[in-house]
Amino acid sequence: MLDPERNQDVRSEENSAPLLEEQQVEPVSAWKKFRKFLWEITQMVVITLILYFGIDAVVGRVQVESISMMDTIKPNVLLMVSKFAYRNDVYSRGDVVVFHYPNNPADDYIKRVIGLSGDVVEVQNGSVYVNGINVNEPYIKESPMYTGTWVVPEGSLFVLGDNRNHSSDSHEWGFVPFENVFGRAFLIYWPLDEFEILNRTDIVSANN
Repeated sequence: MLDPERNQDVRSEENSAPLLEEQQVEPVSAWKKFRKFLWEITQMVVITLILYFGIDAVVGRVQVESISMMDTIKPNVLLMVSKFAYRNDVYSRGDVVVFHYPNNPADDYIKRVIGLSGDVVEVQNGSVYVNGINVNEPYIKESPMYTGTWVVPEGSLFVLGDNRNHSSDSHEWGFVPFENVFGRAFLIYWPLDEFEILNRTDIVSANN
């Protein structure tokens, strides 16, 4: 036979449990919710800024305005440039570089490295020679219509545009000092139909 008092005690404990739980819940005010939301937004903004400036410290973004690198790089495309590519001054022939124009450092140019320090560059009969080797240049728009011989001084580069006969470059105004180099262009990322990775190729070794 059930003890009515015991049954009553059980019912009383069951009924009181929710009351105890309700007493332990502290209502969250609208202000606390807003502060939490504001803190989350702040964290997101800070992380975004850190990522942006962190990436910007090593990768530059430039827009090409000239036709001097056609057909490899067309006007109005956007490029990514590695700012740390030459921190040890190790360059490769065939690299596409962005640099401050030696005669007016306020202007930035983009060209292809043809000659390194100590190289002898010759342009004869529509072909380019580096140290007597006819370099492999499948990227040029047309063969150069000029001639000349240049000895690249230490700490400098000899650069040419891929659109050889429509490019203001080393064959006209001379060499690019290392300290003028902003970085190596490695990716065309906009517009999307021009998307391309600019591969590094030693144009002299490729012809051997």
